[in-house]
Order: sequence, then structure tokens, then C-alpha cells
Amino acid sequence: MATLKTANLAIYIYSGTSGSYSDSDLKYTLQKEIISGETKIVFEIAELIRDYLPMSFNDDYTSVTVWVTTVATLIDDTGVTFTYGTPVTTTSLAFDGYGYYEDEINPQGLTDALITSNTIYLPEGVAGKLPLYAAGVGKIIIDSATTQITDNGNSNQKIQYATIPADSSTIQVYATDDTTLKKTITVENICEPKFTNYKVSFVNKSGAFQDLYFFKKTVESMSVTDEKYQSNIIDNSTVTYNTYKSQQTRYNVNAKTKLKLNTGFIDEDMNETIEELFLSRNVWIRFENKTLPVIPTSKELSFKTSLNDKLINYTINFEFAFNKLNNVR
Repeated sequence: MATLKTANLAIYIYSGTSGSYSDSDLKYTLQKEIISGETKIVFEIAELIRDYLPMSFNDDYTSVTVWVTTVATLIDDTGVTFTYGTPVTTTSLAFDGYGYYEDEINPQGLTDALITSNTIYLPEGVAGKLPLYAAGVGKIIIDSATTQITDNGNSNQKIQYATIPADSSTIQVYATDDTTLKKTITVENICEPKFTNYKVSFVNKSGAFQDLYFFKKTVESMSVTDEKYQSNIIDNSTVTYNTYKSQQTRYNVNAKTKLKLNTGFIDEDMNETIEELFLSRNVWIRFENKTLPVIPTSKELSFKTSLNDKLINYTINFEFAFNKLNNVR
């Protein structure tokens, strides 16, 4: 009896609707032989797909998802393609999200509101955004206003960003049957008359853009890097040198701007949001009327609780993800 030896896997990655791929959407063709003593062949394709999920953000909140169709052809130990159960075609919607070790293999993400916390902090008089998985939400009610959520199947709207009107208080997210309440979110509107608030946007665990405001003290600093060389400044004709000439000269001078931000007092429920910010590969800040990329440079996070710490404030260090002097080439 023939046994499984090899699997060929064709990976199609595309936008649009499920199954609408063509030959030009074939991005990878993989081949793998079965390990002796095993009965299954396992392919890890997440990192390959991530290359086709470019996370670009300019305060525009777009849906960054793609369809992935895999076609697996199974070949036996005589080199003949199995005539039953092959090819195996599977189609999935891909997000640039992640799971934790405890979630086990192939963890499934959120299917309604694409944030883990139950609280959103906004400045008074400022509207916000709530990421939603369109295929899993039928409607949302913000205070007394109802908004229907529709899904046309296209990947460019699978993640939708509902506008939270300024000074709202409660958001209720319902399943597609419009009756099952999936999540209730409290909106806290913060009046901060002294400090400038900064909006940090990041790609969260679900692969959606999420905003986190920092309301309290901000410290801006700069660190400079350079190199130096020492030159001969003697005038050979007079065997003298001018004291206004530099013996040491700097070159490759540049700098990085850094920010130390404080959240202000927040609820313990926000711990998961802070954790996701620390783990995010893509982070931006709204700074001087521009959306600029930053990197969290704080590497250690001690989770705070109301029991241990009473009032919870997080101080996080960021570094702008570009040099101060423009050396883009």
C-alpha cells in the first residue's frame, strides 16, 4: 500500500473576495517530505504571509488583511499523486496579529471588537476610533445612536473603524444577529488642562490599528552620535599653525529624538493594552501635526494593579524611528 511521502503546497495571496485568486497571485510553492515515523506533514507559512501585509499608517485607519488560499498536492512513496483527498484547498483571511504560547497552535483572534480592553480613554471633545471585525459584528450602539455594520466580503473592509463621537460614554457591540451583546466598552473622557496629550497608534494583537492616549508629563530629549578624526594643521611653509583651526573634526554626526510619556491614571483593565503596545512591531505617534513612526525603547514592564499600586500610571520611553538629520538615501 502506498504511503504519503511528499506534499507540494501552492500559496496564493490576494486582495478582494474569498477565492478570487488567479495564477498571478501564486506567491510561494513549497515542497516538504514527511519525517520518518510521522503521519503528517506540517507547513509553517505565517512569516511568509506577513511579507504581504504591509503595515502603513498615516492616521487613515485602513483594513490591512489579505486572503490566503493554499493548495496541497499529496504524493506517495512511488512518486504518484494521490487520486483521493487531493488536492486539498483551504482559504483563510490573514491578519498581522499573533497569539500567546498559552493559546496553543493556530490561535484564533477576536471576532467582534478588535481590542482586548473594555475601556477607551479619549481627550474631552475629541472623537476616537474603534476597530471592528466586520464579519462578526451586526451593529454597535454608542450611547443611544445605532450604527449597522455590513460586510461585503472584500478584504479591504474586513476591519472597519467605527467613529466614536466626542464625549461619548458607552459602546455596545452586537453579533451579526443584532441581539447578542458581545462587548461593552466604557469611554472615559479626560480633561487635561496642563499637559499636551499625545496619541500613540499601534498594531495590536488582532492586527488592527489601536489608539492609546498619553495625558500627563512628557519629556523630550536627544542623543547624539558622531565620530572624530585628527588632522595635521601645521603650515609647512611657516612651520606654524593657527589656533582657530580645529585639530579634531567631527563626521557622521547624527541624533535620535526620544520621548518619555505618561499615560495618566488609568484602569487596571488597560494592562493588556499596554502589553500589546510593548509587543507591537509597528507604532506611530501624532506629533506636531504629523504621524511619525516610533519605537518603544522601554524593555521591561511591571504590571500595576489597583490593589498593589492604588493609582495606575505607566511611564513609557519612545524613540523616533528615524535620524534627526535627514540622511535618507
